[in-house]
Amino acid sequence: MQGQPDSTPSPLAASGGVAPPRRLRALWRLARTVLHGLHGLLIVLLRFPGLGPVQRQVRIGWWSRKLLRLLGLQLRTHGTFRPGAKLIVANHVSWLDIAAIHALCPQARFVSKAEVKQWPLVGRLVDGAGTLYLQRERARDAMRVLHAITQALQQGDTVAVFPEGTTGAGHELLPFHANLLQAVIASGAPVQPVALRYSDPLHAVSPAARFVGDTTLGQSLWRLACAQGLAVDVQVLPPQSVAHADRRALAVQLRETIAEALQAR
Repeated sequence: MQGQPDSTPSPLAASGGVAPPRRLRALWRLARTVLHGLHGLLIVLLRFPGLGPVQRQVRIGWWSRKLLRLLGLQLRTHGTFRPGAKLIVANHVSWLDIAAIHALCPQARFVSKAEVKQWPLVGRLVDGAGTLYLQRERARDAMRVLHAITQALQQGDTVAVFPEGTTGAGHELLPFHANLLQAVIASGAPVQPVALRYSDPLHAVSPAARFVGDTTLGQSLWRLACAQGLAVDVQVLPPQSVAHADRRALAVQLRETIAEALQAR
């Protein structure tokens, strides 16, 4: 005869599904991460106004690498970024993708949804890195951002975009939007694809890094802090010349290139 279920919660359930030792470690990671964020904010507010572009980039790279380390992530890199102007095109899994790319290419200026600018602390940090903001609810704003990207590339900048337009679970790529790719075609700069994958000892694609649906930034930080053996692989693929390319065909081709790189690892 089946007994009655035990109504007393287990210690694991009472701690939110995380064992006490891991919970303490996660809280320690979060505390240090918040302090690191505040330190970064002070650098942006007090130091950045008096620094040149190269000096800012040095600090962006240092801050990003330390952020990954404080959250317990191992950064694994494959390939190198070309010097000079380029459009980085990457798959999108988490808000942490920006730090993973900035750890290796701190000069990258990201195109981000305008809402990120309003995020506490994170918004000011992202703004300090020269981010270009897109108001997705305004159809005409895409043209403004397209011109800004083209101009930045023509001036020798590196710009990074996530053509999926939103984050995915990491198992399969969403369709790539082609609109912003017109900037790299118009500028004559090359495009450099990047494949991002978060993994842990139990998962080839770790659920800890997912930032989908109604997940909040706080929930994402907690999952990352609780993870064990989490690593982010940043696979920098060879740059491509895209002069005279069709933007829709380019979007399909870049998606296939990144998908193949993710499947090969």
